[in-house]
Amino acid sequence: MTDRIRARVFVSGRVQGVYYRANTRDAARARNVDGWVRNLDDGRVEAVFEGPETAVEGMIEWCHTGSPAATVNDVDASYEEPRGESGFSIRR
Repeated sequence: MTDRIRARVFVSGRVQGVYYRANTRDAARARNVDGWVRNLDDGRVEAVFEGPETAVEGMIEWCHTGSPAATVNDVDASYEEPRGESGFSIRR
């Protein structure tokens, strides 16, 4: 899995109640990126993206816009060791 990277992303702004998670899932699946996305109690969205570097970087860039109804104020990404995520899901 040396060709895979993993990024943990926190997105702030108006990102809950605007289909941000569903759009993130669809965008990740279209790019063959594994991981998950969830709402946080503080109003942010957290996502983990795992896959080829170009695809993961593309998802991080996508997060700056996100769903059409979202207003993104900040995207904070950090990198971790890949953990072998498989598929992409919305967590509750």
